[in-house]
Amino acid sequence: MKLFYAPGACSVGIHILLEEIGEPYEAAAINLREGDQFRPAFRALNPKSKVPALVREDGSLLTEFPAIAFWLARSHPAAKLLADDIETQTRALEAMEYVTATVHMQGFSRLLHPERFAPGEADVERVVARGREIVAAGFQAFDQALADKEYLLGAFSIADAALFFVEFWGVRRLGMTLPSNLAAHFDRILARPAVGRVLQREGL
Repeated sequence: MKLFYAPGACSVGIHILLEEIGEPYEAAAINLREGDQFRPAFRALNPKSKVPALVREDGSLLTEFPAIAFWLARSHPAAKLLADDIETQTRALEAMEYVTATVHMQGFSRLLHPERFAPGEADVERVVARGREIVAAGFQAFDQALADKEYLLGAFSIADAALFFVEFWGVRRLGMTLPSNLAAHFDRILARPAVGRVLQREGL
């Protein structure tokens, strides 16, 4: 397997899952700031021009965080990244969708790249404020979900890898203070050996 990632991007969650699985894989960094994702070589591989992107053993490409995470978990059951019952699997997909489609794309995208949402300079402040509202609502929902458990689904899973990357952005990139249950979850994920290896490799 070969993972195309950008240091500190949402792909860090997939990078962590690959380390948790413990099987050999390659990792190739894509410099988003330099526009590597739009260069012909990468676009020929992934016309979506985004990360994460995973080339599987058969040469096929898999994209989108929830899809890659689900496939990794189901194709490597020994890693115990997702339980077999349909309810747990459904809840994992629900959590990952909320992280990626709402907290990430609607919330953090407004905070980190307000110019993409603001028609003009006068609108930037409102865009950022809306981003903060979306992220705060997401963090509150996940904080409540973690009120009586260490991980979202009871044991570490693909859902926690997704939640981790937005926690990481909040704390390390924007200096946010996480709600108490979420802060404990963040520290718990940081303490995992696989996570430490990934953060070191990505220079984070």
